[in-house]
Amino acid sequence: MNINGTILIVDDDSAHLNMLRTVLKSLGHTVDTAMDGEDAIRMAKEKPCDLILMDVRMTNIGGIEALRQIKEFNPAIPIIIMTAYSSVDTAVEAMKLGAYDYLTKPLNFEELKLIIDRAMDHLHLTLENKSLKEKVAAENCFSDIIGSSHAMKSVLDMARIVAPTEATVLITGESGTGKELFAKAIHANSERKNGPLVTVNCAALTETLLESELFGHEKGTFTGADRQRDGRFMQADRGTIFLDEVGEIPLAMQAKILRAIQEREIQRLGSDKTLNVDVRIIAATNRNLEDDVREGKFREDLFYRLNVMNLHIPPLRNRDEDIPLLALYFLKKYVQKNRKDLKGFTPAAMDVLTRSAWPGNVRELENVIERAVILAMSPYISDKDLPPSLMASYHKEHKDKMPATGLGGKPLDEIESQAISETLEQTQGNKSEAAKLLDITRTTLNNKLKKYNISG
Repeated sequence: MNINGTILIVDDDSAHLNMLRTVLKSLGHTVDTAMDGEDAIRMAKEKPCDLILMDVRMTNIGGIEALRQIKEFNPAIPIIIMTAYSSVDTAVEAMKLGAYDYLTKPLNFEELKLIIDRAMDHLHLTLENKSLKEKVAAENCFSDIIGSSHAMKSVLDMARIVAPTEATVLITGESGTGKELFAKAIHANSERKNGPLVTVNCAALTETLLESELFGHEKGTFTGADRQRDGRFMQADRGTIFLDEVGEIPLAMQAKILRAIQEREIQRLGSDKTLNVDVRIIAATNRNLEDDVREGKFREDLFYRLNVMNLHIPPLRNRDEDIPLLALYFLKKYVQKNRKDLKGFTPAAMDVLTRSAWPGNVRELENVIERAVILAMSPYISDKDLPPSLMASYHKEHKDKMPATGLGGKPLDEIESQAISETLEQTQGNKSEAAKLLDITRTTLNNKLKKYNISG
């Protein structure tokens, strides 16, 4: 596969330089030129190129020294060395310093073309591999966020776009929807992933404590301040700070946070010294900040600073098609944690889960599944294992909406036969599990299979 790219030719012989430029342009490459190693180093820093074709002997800085310096700041770029002196020592030195290959003058143009094509193919594969790794890493970073509904796919797609940037992100949504999970995933898929992610629950601290927590304090600033302390902004330097429940910050503190976000500088309590910080801001709230702005409870300028990119996490009731996926995910999690042997949910239990309102969202669903895993005594979680409050709410909500079963007026034998057949289908023919679900013995089940001529 022939791949065209930008090639920098470095040669102090103008005739040879022009000849090479003509040849490489005829092969479809874009060509830049330099007549000295010093110019080559400067151009390699200022303008990206895909490959460098460089002579060894030049007036100011030679090709070997230029190769060494270029490889220091861009070790990935392929450099092909040209020399009129077929010296093994020169070639060995160039290869040790990271040269891709070398050619001797006068050049064999067929050989030149083959080496350039091979170098460009290698570079293309390297970039493809890097792109694939980044894509896989991005997918993995969001793997803890479960959801295949259209609403969740839209939010996940936006999060993947935003994550690698430096944009400030405001994550909104009801309590329990997974805002902190998104914050962690965005940080993990950003350029700051090797830096710290520092989380501050802004609702859990008084105004005075919040200022000290965010910006730090000097020794002796207040009772108990027996030493200088860095705040969370300084702890998050070169990383990300996650301001959870940002809507709960008092107005007086909002002005100081605005300055920290705008100027990227802070002051410890009790100090006049300004400290620079390099942080990315991710904030989250379950409040409607636009309403708070209109009511004078939240600064408008701070809102717009935070709301550069908004991710709104939909409540669970608006994505009920995600409930089975989430339920199975939490089932697996708590089965492993509690060392139990459970295989799934009965249809009745799953119906309750998918039809419930979930005011506590994903957090409430997780708690319900953890409880059910602990209580379940059969291989399948049934509606009997679900909390009474959930069942009462379910029956109240759906008692007038329950479809007719169609069993009325049918003979009992037919109803029993149907129940046995459907249970066997559910357990994929496992008679022991079917007997447990039907609350009968294995022997009784076998007798009924014969009675109703059901193949098992």
